[in-house]
Amino acid sequence: MNRLEQLDKQIARLKRRAVVLEEISRKYWNARRAIFAGGVVLALVFCSFAGSTVAWFLAALIAIAFFVVTVFHTRVRESLTRNSLLIELKQIQIARIHLDWDHIPPAELSISTITVHPFETDLDITGERSLHRLLDCAVTKEGSDRLKSWLLSVRPDAQLIKHRQALVQHLKTRSLFRDKLQLLSAIARLSTAGPTRVRTTNWNSRILVDWIERSRPGNSLLPTILFLSVLSALNIACIVLASLEKIPQIWPITLLIYASAMLLMQSRIATAWGELQELEKAMTHFKAVFAYLESRSYGDTPLAQICAPFLDQDKRPSNEMRRLGRLAAALGLRTNPILWFLIHLVVPWGFIFTHRLELLKKEIAHLLPRWLDAWYELEALNSLANFAYLNPHYVFPEISPDANRFAAQELGHPLLKPESKVCNDFELDHEQRIVILTGSNMAGKSTFLRTIGVNVCLAYAGAPVNAARLELSLFRLFSCIKVSDSVQDGLSYFYAEVKRLRALLAAARVNDGLPVLFLIDEIFRGTNSRERLIGSRSYIRALSQTTSVGLIATHDFELIKLADEIEGVANLHFREEVHDGRMIFDYRLRSGPCPTTNALTIMRLEGLPVEL
Repeated sequence: MNRLEQLDKQIARLKRRAVVLEEISRKYWNARRAIFAGGVVLALVFCSFAGSTVAWFLAALIAIAFFVVTVFHTRVRESLTRNSLLIELKQIQIARIHLDWDHIPPAELSISTITVHPFETDLDITGERSLHRLLDCAVTKEGSDRLKSWLLSVRPDAQLIKHRQALVQHLKTRSLFRDKLQLLSAIARLSTAGPTRVRTTNWNSRILVDWIERSRPGNSLLPTILFLSVLSALNIACIVLASLEKIPQIWPITLLIYASAMLLMQSRIATAWGELQELEKAMTHFKAVFAYLESRSYGDTPLAQICAPFLDQDKRPSNEMRRLGRLAAALGLRTNPILWFLIHLVVPWGFIFTHRLELLKKEIAHLLPRWLDAWYELEALNSLANFAYLNPHYVFPEISPDANRFAAQELGHPLLKPESKVCNDFELDHEQRIVILTGSNMAGKSTFLRTIGVNVCLAYAGAPVNAARLELSLFRLFSCIKVSDSVQDGLSYFYAEVKRLRALLAAARVNDGLPVLFLIDEIFRGTNSRERLIGSRSYIRALSQTTSVGLIATHDFELIKLADEIEGVANLHFREEVHDGRMIFDYRLRSGPCPTTNALTIMRLEGLPVEL
């Protein structure tokens, strides 16, 4: 059974469960209405004929029954919400398999220095129809950004890649854990944003950490508490001794001093109740996710280290939530002014528990970033594992200890639909360091450059790649594919391309432990053919004198002669055939220079005049 069949069966099962839950929910609604209506009628009847005592007793029983039914009904409605979210999660997984962009959650557009990144825009790593959007299952903005940073890493690390691969392979086989984590994260987001889709925009969960950082307490309340406690003890002692006629009736004076001191210092605790409510409310949003993570047993699995912050017996999120609950109950007495006043006659209650709140905030400010960091890491890993699960035919690459090694079998582009995708074998090594890639228009040159780049990004992020096998060294990836002019900066297309190629060459010339893997499409296309040829030959010669490797796609057939002049330069090509007035592309990579061109054919097929 393939993934689509599995997902379809899961969705069908969830929909059947939704029908059952809806029926149960409808029965509970009817029961609640019947209990309410019947209770009102019976209470009136008994009140008229059996006396008010019996009526009140009956009303209490009916209220209890109504409460119990309401509790069970609420659980059913929550189950319906979870079931609906699970259906949507499974439908999104199907959309990811089909590359159905209309049903994949939209990308989070952000302002960044995209133009200076070595490959972000060229390879469609971010954007509307991008690799990041295809992979991203994170609910939090921080989890999504972490995944993005992995895909955009410019300095890969072999140990880190292998570590992530082990985590992703572990998570790939644990569908229930991944689905439950994503479901609880989505529910947590819904509790902050109200009913909506699984994810229309990322949830910025960092706001809570920022709030705690902003509201750090100032001077400690401990001296104030000690001072007020002494006054309180003195006042109580005066009252007791005066009642025993041991001392004169001076307790009204000590009480006045104690009350005045407390009123003067009241500003220190004025905001405590509001702060506690905000903190408790914010922590509640994380409660379900954290409770799930701390309830799991990880043993010696790769997840144990990541989830370690949730397993500390004394510092678990559930323990901190219980402490918050106790503080809320203590400070909540202020909602009863009379009781609040009487307690403060005896002890500086509000000051004591405000001090404990400040201590708890300090502790949570230390613990919460660790919990959130683990959550963000799991969300990013979850995205890679989900990608691996949905594409079981993809493989995890091997990181080669050799330099300048790239060997792929059946390499394909993960952003192309399976029915239109053609996979190719390709290799770069010491004997074939620079490839001159020729071919006709629309033959697949640019797509192949992106195919290599995208799979390199996946490999370095720790994800599986679209290949039957991939072995590659560590490279600094740099591309020059989507160059555009800039009106704001006053740059022509050609000058923008020159600046990009200059940056690429500068990176290749840097004495670095990692060589550059370059991908260049239509080099110097912004100028005339004579100067383009001179510039291209010189540029390729300069690249050949560095340790870099890569591909250069071009229409300039004069450049194929460089294979005979420069060691390590080779020619590969794509071609097409014309049958019955139609151009047919097989997108197969072949050795040697391209023997055909198709520009005039395309013009003629589109009805443009062509002089032969």
